[in-house]
Amino acid sequence: MLHVVHHVDYMAPAPTRGTFRFEKYMLVMVALRESGIAMTEHAPDPMPHEWLEAVHCPDYVEQVFAAQVPREKERRIGFPVTPHIAQRVSHTNGGTWLAAQLALQHGYAANSAAGSHHALYDTGAGFCVFNDLAVCANRLIAQGKAARVLIVDLDVHQGDGTAALTAGREDIFTLSIHAEKNFPVRKARSTLDIGLPDGTEDDDYLAALQAHLPRVLDEFAPDIVLYQAGVDPHENDRLGRLALTDEGLQRRDRMVVGEARSRGLPIASALGGGYGNDPRIVAERHARSMIAMAQENTRHPAMTGANA
Repeated sequence: MLHVVHHVDYMAPAPTRGTFRFEKYMLVMVALRESGIAMTEHAPDPMPHEWLEAVHCPDYVEQVFAAQVPREKERRIGFPVTPHIAQRVSHTNGGTWLAAQLALQHGYAANSAAGSHHALYDTGAGFCVFNDLAVCANRLIAQGKAARVLIVDLDVHQGDGTAALTAGREDIFTLSIHAEKNFPVRKARSTLDIGLPDGTEDDDYLAALQAHLPRVLDEFAPDIVLYQAGVDPHENDRLGRLALTDEGLQRRDRMVVGEARSRGLPIASALGGGYGNDPRIVAERHARSMIAMAQENTRHPAMTGANA
């Protein structure tokens, strides 16, 4: 059973400026529904403003919801922040929170959007408005649902915003495995960064993941894992510089879920990056990723005790 979080507001009209398009968020759900996998869809509530303000600058949060983000910040984001976009990001952030709650019950759950790991304290960046991963991790700890949160970021781009927003926190560990020469040019400092050379293929990528993820899980001992499951390390991704195949991505995702669930840990994924000229192909790549993770979850015992 795949528990997936989705909301109609994940779609948005094509922006009047910039190149980003939102079609894939609808097409991901089409691909999942057509796959035949047993699936339950969950609709998130909007993220409360005060939860966002606990991580982001309150003035910036107000700018977003008033649709008055300065033009220089919109340029960093990559599209105008309209009232529809403000409503959208409220729900995508709420979606990662809901996916985490579902993971605590079912072992694994997916948000069909978000993974907005470039958003910083007082601005968005790189197609990201608010940083759902940092906001969710902070709230899990604030509510006592977790004492320690591991954020695993396997997008092809470094999770610089997540690293910056959680810097110095001993209760949040950020692991980023990314293409070293890709965006952002100026990297932040995650708890652990693994920068890979251009053209890294399946076996070398998976060897790097295997060399670090189990050790981090054992030494940091988190209570929950948040997983930025971007598919842009794919060999055909328009903005990627790595060379994973479809099979490689699915092996990656099964490994992440398997390492977490074999330790009895819940894991929630957010969609992350994936770019191409045909949004259907990219959407199918994301859908296969979520299906692989849900299938891996079924190989492990159900959640019990306080997490059930």
